Amino acid sequence: MDVFDYVVVGAGTAGCVLASRLSENVKRSVLVLEAGGSDLRFWVRVPIGYGRTFNDPRVNWMYESQPEPALCGRRGFWPRGKVLGGSGSINDMIYIRGFPWDFDGWEACGNPGWGWREVLPHFRRLEDYPGGDAEYRARGGPIHVTDMADGAHPLCFTFVETCRRLGYRVLKDFNAAPVEGVGIYQITTRGGMRMSTARGYLRPALRRANLRLLLRAHALRLLFDGTRASGVAFRHAGGTREARARRSVIVCLGSVNSPQLLQLSGVGDTELLRRHGIAVVAHSPQVGRNLQDHLDVSYVYRSRVPTLNDEFYPLSGKLKAGVRYLLTRSGPLSMSINQCGGFLRSDPGQPHPNLQIVCSPVSYDPLTWPLRRLLKPHPFSGFVVSFQSCRPTSRGRIEIRSANPFDPPLIFPNYLSTERDLAEIPAGARLLREIAASSPLADVIEAELEPGADKVSDAQLLQDFRERATTVYHPVSTCRMGADPASAVVDARLRVHGVPGLRVVDASVFPSVTSGNTNTPTTMVAEKAADLIKEDEGE
Repeated sequence: MDVFDYVVVGAGTAGCVLASRLSENVKRSVLVLEAGGSDLRFWVRVPIGYGRTFNDPRVNWMYESQPEPALCGRRGFWPRGKVLGGSGSINDMIYIRGFPWDFDGWEACGNPGWGWREVLPHFRRLEDYPGGDAEYRARGGPIHVTDMADGAHPLCFTFVETCRRLGYRVLKDFNAAPVEGVGIYQITTRGGMRMSTARGYLRPALRRANLRLLLRAHALRLLFDGTRASGVAFRHAGGTREARARRSVIVCLGSVNSPQLLQLSGVGDTELLRRHGIAVVAHSPQVGRNLQDHLDVSYVYRSRVPTLNDEFYPLSGKLKAGVRYLLTRSGPLSMSINQCGGFLRSDPGQPHPNLQIVCSPVSYDPLTWPLRRLLKPHPFSGFVVSFQSCRPTSRGRIEIRSANPFDPPLIFPNYLSTERDLAEIPAGARLLREIAASSPLADVIEAELEPGADKVSDAQLLQDFRERATTVYHPVSTCRMGADPASAVVDARLRVHGVPGLRVVDASVFPSVTSGNTNTPTTMVAEKAADLIKEDEGE
């Protein structure tokens, strides 16, 4: 049995940050357990390679949700990273922090220290962005941020100009101020390669003698001395091993697997645990509850001008893009396909932007997984524009399927279960179509292929959404932060209520989903968590 000061379970986005920051003190020993393998894979490192890793079980848990009544009984495909760097090694790299009102809302619901003013320094600490307003942006951090404006497809600028003519503000930086408007997105890359927290934080830290990483180490359950977390049992190299923690065990498995491990270990709702024959360590009824996610739908257009379809569909185009990337680390393979968009209000009565719009200069059929391939576009010029609610109010849950730690958990998203979420669907569709019907974007559109011009009523637009909408892979809040154990799992210092020595640090602790992509706020949470842990340990 090995003994460390800290055992970090999961080397995903948050776990890599914590391992790096906690091991800065050479007097503290840190063990990191990761169920997946190395991220030193071509399609992980190549930015647009997520079109491949999206369906690669070697690096992806490839979960699916339970049949969703609001989506015509369809099961959703929920890719989650099973690789060093976690989901940050297979995502589309869009760098969005979320907005001040998101974090002020976190603080207002009983989480002191998590308001915008308090979290902004942690956002600035994590990034290396060579430009922008110095009040909001910073240089020298572990995560390099790249502007896509220099290499974005010309269609993106057509989209942005259309929005400008409609009266929307054009932004250079969604991570400064103001934040309402449209523009070209930023991504987390450096030198034309993906910049995950595994690359930015963990790999440099692995040179330290006090930091140890075990890959292909699948956590089975947490260990306890009474109710105090004292270690982790895990499967590695064909056998079961244990690691003990002198100071704390920190679970960083993400919004699906963190609640799963807690429940498998006896921390969760008593009724659920007893149903599966698991001894109760702590009754924590909110473990796995309050699941939130962003849900979007893509409108598909046939284009009169060339798009990335023309580059990616023919073999010759693929080869040309590949050679360019290998020689120069530039071109379409060095970018995300979701290159532009913005945050807009569906109507003037909204207090903040409530819709995120994304324009991608490529189109493809969202075939039933696992057949979907982002690098197999339509054989004609096409593109998509999609929309999603920034702050959906529906709540789902995650729960264990059995007491077997190798069984995938049950995912119940419970989408579109509130009137507000339902109302935003036709509103988003009308906004998207207003943009598509305006010049100069309208001038390059030959036809709307999906859902089709015959879908015009609110009922038809909502039904189309039910039939085609998919997750955008932003699950959060299943180990929600809050002061009351009856409604939250961790406190404002990310300590699990009623379980000394145990913390959860990842997107599952979000009190509510942030506006936009969730990877960057997860990195911020881990940065802040490292400071909180050091403070609590008197460092």
